[in-house]
Formats: sequence, C-alpha cells, structure tokens
Amino acid sequence: MKKETLDKLPEVLQKDMEDNLCTCNSVIKKDIIEAIENGANTLEKVRSKTYATDGNGCCGRQVSRLIECLNAEELK
Repeated sequence: MKKETLDKLPEVLQKDMEDNLCTCNSVIKKDIIEAIENGANTLEKVRSKTYATDGNGCCGRQVSRLIECLNAEELK
C-alpha cells in the first residue's frame, strides 16, 4: 500500500489496518484499501476482489466510505 494512498484518508481511517473490516469473510482493512488502490472503485468490484460485503453487507457503508475517500480527486 502506497503512503500517498493512506494520505488521502482521514486520520481515523488510517488506523487498525490489520483488523477485519468485513467480519463475515475476515477481510482486513488493508486488503480492501489495496483493492481500491488497484482499481476496485465500486462496492461490486471490491466484493469481487476481496469478498468484503458478500456476507450480510454490514460493512458496506465503511467500504463505500473508503472508496469515496480514495477516489475523491477523480470525482472532482
């Protein structure tokens, strides 16, 4: 994961990189960020690369927030 990728995130989202963000499928936050960094710019693409949000979907809001933060420059 590139440092400039982390710099795009608010400080609170830069913590706990090795913790599960998706508890249903045991997907750590770092893996989700790396998928986004490598082009997964929608929930569906993150799901296909990591299986995050593929359980009951409770992490969908958090994954969406990461996508939004990491792609903010592209949305301008």
